[in-house]
Amino acid sequence: MKSQDIASRWLNFFAAKDHTVVPSASLVSPDPSLLFTIAGMVPFIPYFLGQEPAPYQRATTVQKVIRTADIEEVGKTVRHGTFFQMCGNFSFGDYFKEKAIPYAWELLTTAQDQGGFGLDPERLWVTVYEEDDEAERIWREEVGVPAERIQRLGKADNYWHTGQPGPGGPDSEIFYDRGPAYGREGGPSADDNRYMEIWNLVFMQYQLSAVRSDVDFDVAGDLEHKNIDTGLGLERLAMILQGVENMYETDQVRPVLDRAAALAGKEYSSTEDPDDPHYTDDVRLRMIADHVRSALMLISDGVVPGNEAGGYVLRRLIRRSVRAMRLMGVTEPVLPELLPVSRDAMKGTYPEVERDFDRISRIAYNEEKAFLRTIAAGTARMDSAVAAAKRGGENTGISGSDAFELHDTYGFPIDLTLEMAAEAGVSVDEAGFRELMAEQRDRARRDAKSKKTGHVDSAAYRRLQAQGETVFTGYTEHTTESRVRGLIADGQEVPVAHAGQELEVVLDASPFYAEAGGQAADTGRITGDGFVLDVLDVQSPVNGLSVHRVKVAEGEVPAGATAVGAIDLQRRLDAQKAHTGTHVVHAALHEILGPEATQSGSFNKEGYLRFDFRWGEAMSDAARSEVEEVSNLAIRDNYPVITKEMSLAEARELGAMSLFGEKYGDRVRVVEVNGAWSRELCGGTHVGATSEIGTLTLLGEQSVGSGNRRVEALVGLDAFRHLAAERTLVNELTSMLKVPADQVKDRVAGTLTRLKEIEKELAAARASQLQAEAGRLVQEAVDVEGTEATVAVLAHDAGPVGSGDDLRSLVLDLRSRLENRSGNASGTPVVVSMAGSAKGRPLVVVGTNQAARDAGLKAGVLVKTACGVLGGGGGGKDDLAQGGGQEVAKVAEALDAVRGAVRATVGAAVA
Repeated sequence: MKSQDIASRWLNFFAAKDHTVVPSASLVSPDPSLLFTIAGMVPFIPYFLGQEPAPYQRATTVQKVIRTADIEEVGKTVRHGTFFQMCGNFSFGDYFKEKAIPYAWELLTTAQDQGGFGLDPERLWVTVYEEDDEAERIWREEVGVPAERIQRLGKADNYWHTGQPGPGGPDSEIFYDRGPAYGREGGPSADDNRYMEIWNLVFMQYQLSAVRSDVDFDVAGDLEHKNIDTGLGLERLAMILQGVENMYETDQVRPVLDRAAALAGKEYSSTEDPDDPHYTDDVRLRMIADHVRSALMLISDGVVPGNEAGGYVLRRLIRRSVRAMRLMGVTEPVLPELLPVSRDAMKGTYPEVERDFDRISRIAYNEEKAFLRTIAAGTARMDSAVAAAKRGGENTGISGSDAFELHDTYGFPIDLTLEMAAEAGVSVDEAGFRELMAEQRDRARRDAKSKKTGHVDSAAYRRLQAQGETVFTGYTEHTTESRVRGLIADGQEVPVAHAGQELEVVLDASPFYAEAGGQAADTGRITGDGFVLDVLDVQSPVNGLSVHRVKVAEGEVPAGATAVGAIDLQRRLDAQKAHTGTHVVHAALHEILGPEATQSGSFNKEGYLRFDFRWGEAMSDAARSEVEEVSNLAIRDNYPVITKEMSLAEARELGAMSLFGEKYGDRVRVVEVNGAWSRELCGGTHVGATSEIGTLTLLGEQSVGSGNRRVEALVGLDAFRHLAAERTLVNELTSMLKVPADQVKDRVAGTLTRLKEIEKELAAARASQLQAEAGRLVQEAVDVEGTEATVAVLAHDAGPVGSGDDLRSLVLDLRSRLENRSGNASGTPVVVSMAGSAKGRPLVVVGTNQAARDAGLKAGVLVKTACGVLGGGGGGKDDLAQGGGQEVAKVAEALDAVRGAVRATVGAAVA
């Protein structure tokens, strides 16, 4: 029986028992304490806890579930997996044990041609909580399970609760006897490998008042309404009905495993024995089959790869799969081969994976490409770190600093470093890595804070905060009369501020927007009786308190004075255009690229916006043009921009987008552009309609880290000025090139092509000239006689050259000529040092022959000597090395330094 049929039989059975069929909820849990839906009952938690009334008394579902706590164990045993499906039936104050138990038995044992699963009743065992006489009686007397196949177990095995005060109760579990080949007799209490659990029935009947551990808790009394929560593992039942050994061999998983094995040229043997020669590859194949399916389902539910939360888990699943294939010798992209196989296996139960496969595959394939680039960049550095660890002896591992460098410079996440190190048999100083990461975060926070608040102690802010939050009036007012609550200078409250002084001011109410949500702060003036303050910046160093950075332009301002704050209105209006423009660009990206192009950061100020979004590859020129056009069409069509205040729950129900990681209160502001076209949580200020933006022009698009892109744009008058400057530039080019505007591109391209040809001709001419001079230059070589050897040394300034390649060719030619020149004995040491300049910078190349190297003269050492004089650096091999610097005027001095180093090495007298 296929997995798809198991799911449909389950739902049909309980639908016939008056259960409401509830579609699977998303894998992304609505519970903020959970990343994912980790159990079939998670979507129903509010009903079980009494937080919300259940919309039905009976429900049934086949719920998608992700659990990644044991991700490192996936594949090592056949028990661990990350994605699975939980079949459940639920009662909210309706039926209880008297029906839940018979329902389970009926569905499991009814013949398949009558809609059941057709399991042999003689192979089913049952466990109940040791004090649950009622459940034991129902199983024995009403269902007819023999007493010898009913086992009573303690709280650790047969009692359920949430881990905190709330509902709880005993449970009863159904096991399938797989036979003597899988273990010893004696039921589930004797061997849980032979007797495999397939269904758990939870009887929520008690209110727990204190929960100290899984087995230590207090029962306060009976629940007013008793509930039923059951869960059957679809993959486990599929194993039995399909006659396979484990979940990896079921119909929705095995096809991916087989395709991975074929790609790698491996044969899957289904072993769990670490001593079996096939074990390592079997583990990898099982892990790949599991992870590819999990990635498919997560992306289907809207998760995109990232560096935090669910996005990080998805990234890790994809990267572990790709790397496992590489360890089996497959270095080409593999997801284009594996993901369609998983899609075809899952689409019967979840047709959305086929409907949305273009989006799903694009995200997955881009993540694989990015990871392959990461591996290419960092593997050599990782190998170096492993080699260093092994040289250090048994107790030496990869240092925290090396792990940090791999993360910070090469993009290796720590889990990848840990896995690769474990495979190589070395440890990693993970604590040292974490410490360096924490230091980096602290530095970033300190730097950001110092830029905004000058390292001020927060105690002064908190004292002023205790008097209440600053009332922000800027949504409706541009000027506000208020009271100067406090003055802060150098971290301390002061009673008065004087002309010329820079300090911070806190008002009871303010029209000034404090920088937040990507929108730059307002500027303007605060005036009062005898004083004028220029507002330079506004920040919120503690929640709810707006702190104005000011310079006293005139007079003296005392704490407690009445003051009027007035924002720079034009600056605010221009900033509003940019902020609404950010929302417009976000919506346009969704329209052109797809809903996975979600915001990861933004910044906007008067006339300018910057928008970061999750996307795995560079946008094409056509896509950028489309985004720009959609944005300007929205501006032209004068979409209304409406701001509403509502509860966070209401906003999420409406589908308002939020920035991951941002903290929101119970009440939020939702900004809508043309209704549902753009609907985001946002506390910033905005225009009233899109036409107020004027125009929007994209400046460019670039990468800002793995899986993240950035677009920049100008709006309003700034956009017009930018376009006007480009028009002026085109007009100047048409005049210079004497062609119409539509021919400028072709004329410039032709000119550049000709310039490249001329540059090649010049380079060839210079190279020929240098080679022609080689015969003459050989005569400039001098013999340096030392106590260790006599060395033929040629050091020469070749003047302007095309590139370092010209110098290298000349050095190699001269080295060969000097070795073979008449009168030189075989094996005479030769050192050739040629200098020159290219594009205004000095270059130097040093070559040595084997005899010179035997005498201790190494090109890499000599070139560093020269580069030290030139104010630069260089390196290379012992026989040929190259470097450069900044100071062309010191070329002669650098060549002298090479001559001196040769003399010193061979023990020659100083000239």
